[in-house]
Amino acid sequence: MNHHNLIAIDIAKSSFHAVRLINNKVTTDKAFNRQQLKTWLAKQTKAHVVIEACGSAHYWARYVRQYGHSAQLITPKHVSAFRQGHKTDKNDALAIAVASSSPNIKSVAIKTVDQQALQSIERIRQHLIDNQTAVSNMIRGLLYEFGIVISKGISAFKRDIPDILEDAENGLPNILRPQIFDMYQSYLDAEQHLASVEKKLSQSIKQNEQCQQLMALEGIGPINALNLILALGSKGASFKNGREASACIGLTPKQYSTGGVVVLGSIGKKSGNKRLRSTLIQGALAVVKVVEKRIPRNAKEVWLKGLIERAGKRRAAVALANKTIRTAWAILKHGEDYRAPNAT
Repeated sequence: MNHHNLIAIDIAKSSFHAVRLINNKVTTDKAFNRQQLKTWLAKQTKAHVVIEACGSAHYWARYVRQYGHSAQLITPKHVSAFRQGHKTDKNDALAIAVASSSPNIKSVAIKTVDQQALQSIERIRQHLIDNQTAVSNMIRGLLYEFGIVISKGISAFKRDIPDILEDAENGLPNILRPQIFDMYQSYLDAEQHLASVEKKLSQSIKQNEQCQQLMALEGIGPINALNLILALGSKGASFKNGREASACIGLTPKQYSTGGVVVLGSIGKKSGNKRLRSTLIQGALAVVKVVEKRIPRNAKEVWLKGLIERAGKRRAAVALANKTIRTAWAILKHGEDYRAPNAT
């Protein structure tokens, strides 16, 4: 996209570099601190402001919109391909400007304050889960060094730890017992904190109309619905169509083509939104396991069961997750409720 009045900003915590291009000629090339940049942006005539999608980028995008500017966020990995010379703030800003004019560049949807708040709560929730997992794995590993083995699962962990600490003859050194108890107590505290966060997040999701629309899809719960909205953007604004959305999240096969010959591979394990892709496949796999055991009830289940028989459960789950993203994009784009397939 070409803009005759373009501002590209390389942002950091307290140091910023902005370049302004008018008709593709650099007219401003200057470093700012935070307050200087705010003052400068407020004085500029309306322009198209492009920012690399890193820390605080959504804040700055919302800020420039207050002064009548249009805003665009670009993923850092796309910007790096356009950088010339050494990695400097100035070269980064110029690369951002050049990248914005490329027809193949996909922008990051700018989140509202409410969307960013929900995303932050979800990040806190995931951090608490990761912390719990790390603490339980550490306790299991430490006890294993003294020949004490705990069975798999959270219930076994919570059941066995009190008994292990009370058993004076299991070979666990007395000097270590208080430390294990403290770590176990931190695990329980995190569990209570997690329950509180999940309750508040669930209440917020229930009040979100778009989340409720997406939860009508097969295999989509509250967390997946929220993460889909954050990934796809309001009204699906992050992508032109459902296939593009699915490819970005990482649920379309890798493609290699040359001389008119196209070869499709598997989905990329390291590309896309790995956490969202994983939870979508888990939800789809739960649907697959149910459909596999009963007679199909509608055309979609007929398609899914046939795919299970031809390709197996896991591939069918990936295909269902792919279809779910495309349907979710259409729901958000057109603001319509999910129309379940007719019964067979």
